[in-house]
Amino acid sequence: MTGVGTGAGGLLPDRTRQGDFFLCDVFDAIPKDDMASMEHPLFSLATRPDRRILSYDHNGVAITVTPSVKGLATIHDKDILIFCISQLMAAINMGRQVSRTLHLKAHDLLLATNRETSGDAYRRLREAFERLAGTRITTNIVTGETETTSGFGLIESWEIVRKTRGGRMVSVSVTLSDWLYRAVLSKSVLTLSRDYFRLRKPLERRIYELARKHCGKQDSWRISVDTLLKKSGSASPRRVFRKMIRDMIAADHLPDYEMSEEPGDLIRFTSRSRVVETPPQGLPMLKPDTYDAARAILPGWDVYGLEAEWHAVWQRSGAPRLYKPDAAFLGWLRKRAETG
Repeated sequence: MTGVGTGAGGLLPDRTRQGDFFLCDVFDAIPKDDMASMEHPLFSLATRPDRRILSYDHNGVAITVTPSVKGLATIHDKDILIFCISQLMAAINMGRQVSRTLHLKAHDLLLATNRETSGDAYRRLREAFERLAGTRITTNIVTGETETTSGFGLIESWEIVRKTRGGRMVSVSVTLSDWLYRAVLSKSVLTLSRDYFRLRKPLERRIYELARKHCGKQDSWRISVDTLLKKSGSASPRRVFRKMIRDMIAADHLPDYEMSEEPGDLIRFTSRSRVVETPPQGLPMLKPDTYDAARAILPGWDVYGLEAEWHAVWQRSGAPRLYKPDAAFLGWLRKRAETG
């Protein structure tokens, strides 16, 4: 997917009258995910209603995930959160005011996350909202440099703002948990490949998250099968999990990363971007030192997300030839820093 459609219908006419909510209208927002839920297994990988109480304890982080009668929120339900985080981060990077309550068009959300827009898709979307609101998490995960032990829902509330005559949702209001909103404000997020939404199997999505969080722009990352099983949140026996991992290695369609087995019961993730000698579609290539300079200009920001936004600006301006792309990128960042 390269963008988000406009969808059928619109929001209420007074959508800009108040400043207590944020309107999701950034149609080319880059997919973003919060680092805490990428690191720790908060979502069910089951494809049927999962009503287990999940407990996870690793390196001082304790998590208990309790379902509602609708079941645990799934890794596919997380698409809603990724969409909301992406919209908020795009707006923050443009200097716009944001809020914990978002107004969005259901059609835009379905398109942005590579879903069908059939009537059944809207029904499944509603069920996803119900699971996200009903799933409760108790944890001491740090977000925004603040450690608290608390219980909360993944989203605080949601409501259908507008329906079609046939009852299909058009506009939806979503209030994120304070925990997740704090993660966004502190920019504790990472950019995802748009191909993430093309991954059908829940485990593939979860493994990609872990690879993106731990490998990032490094050459590679290694992890034992046992630790990968634990961090994935998979309920499969070890031998079944290993078989699924080997199937993923053979299929080799994980975005951004190549998987391989190594001696010592290790799985290695290697960044595919390192083997690309030229940037795709003629995009300006930056030197490694430029990323460090970018972090100094905007500390705490996702420099790779900023690079992608700069590429989009460059393309919209007619893709002019840049004799000094590094200087152009850093100059663009300094202007961004001046405007907040």
